[in-house]
Amino acid sequence: MKLVVLIPTYNEEKTIAQVIQDIPRNVEKINEIEILVIDDGSADKTVSIARNAGATVISYSKNKGLGFVFSRGIEEALKRGADILVNIDADAQFNPKEIPKLIKPILEKKAEMVAGTRFESKNSLSQIPFLKKWGNRVFTSLINILTREKFTDTQCGFRAYSREALLRLNLFGRFTYTQEVFLDLVNKGLKIEQIPITVRYYKERQAKISASFFRYFLQTIIIILRTFRDYKPLLFFGIPGVSIFGVGILFWFYSFIYWLLHHQTTPIRMYFFVGTGLITFGFLLLVLAFIADMLKRIRQNQEEILYKLKKKEYEKSD
Repeated sequence: MKLVVLIPTYNEEKTIAQVIQDIPRNVEKINEIEILVIDDGSADKTVSIARNAGATVISYSKNKGLGFVFSRGIEEALKRGADILVNIDADAQFNPKEIPKLIKPILEKKAEMVAGTRFESKNSLSQIPFLKKWGNRVFTSLINILTREKFTDTQCGFRAYSREALLRLNLFGRFTYTQEVFLDLVNKGLKIEQIPITVRYYKERQAKISASFFRYFLQTIIIILRTFRDYKPLLFFGIPGVSIFGVGILFWFYSFIYWLLHHQTTPIRMYFFVGTGLITFGFLLLVLAFIADMLKRIRQNQEEILYKLKKKEYEKSD
C-alpha cells in the first residue's frame, strides 16, 4: 500500500518544513509514503524549503487557485501509484501525526473518503474565529440539505481518499474544492466518514483563500450551485419552474374571477398579462429541467467512460 501526502502551498515558508517533518514515516499497513508538495505560485522560499525537507515539489509560476492545485494533486498521486491520498494544509493548523487515524477507515474498507471535523472538540471550537465558524455552519447546512446527510464540517482541508475515490472524482472549481468533493462523491454513491481532529489557529495568521470573506462566500456558493445544477437538474430548474408557473396561474385565476364578478378587466388587466408572462417563463423552465435531465444522463455515461479510462491509464503507470 502506498500513501501519498499532498500539501498544497502558497507562501508558507514559515511552516512548510515543520509540516513535512511531522508527517509519520512509518504507518501500519502502509509500505511506502511519498510527500507531494504542489506550490501555487509562491513568491517566498516555500519551494526550496520544501525540497530541502525531502518532499517532491511541483511548482507553478502563477497562482491558479486551490481547486486547480487539488485536482493536479489527484492526477499526480494516481500517476505515482497512490492507494491512499491524504491532503493536509501547509500552515501547521492540523497535526500530521493524526494521519494514521484519518486513513484507518479506508484501510478497514469502511469508507472511500475520510474528512476531519473540527466541530466535535470543545478545544478546537474555542480556537476557531467566529466568522469562520459561522461560514462553515452555513455551507455545511447547505451541503447537508443537498446530500441529505449529516456532516459537521465540509470545509476542513485535512482529508483522506481511497484510490477508488481519486478515480471517481471529477472536479471543476478552480477557486476551492472542499464542498464540491462532498457533492460529487455522495452523488456517486461513495461512502464518506468524518472523524474528530485537533486544530491550532494562530491569531497573526490570515487565511490565504478566505482573506476576503465576501469573495470566498460568493465563489463557494457559485461552485455549490453549479454542482447541484449538474447532479439534480430536475430540482434545480423544476422547483423554480413549478413555483413561477403556479404564481402565474394564481394571477390568471384572480383575473378570471374578477371578470366573472364585474364583467370587465379594468383595473386588473395587468394581472392577466403578468400571469401570462409568469406561466410562459415557468413552462420554459420546466422544459429546460427535462432537457438538463437528459444531459445529466449523458454526463453520467461520460463520467463512467472517464473513470474506466483513468483506471486503465493509471494501472499501466503502476
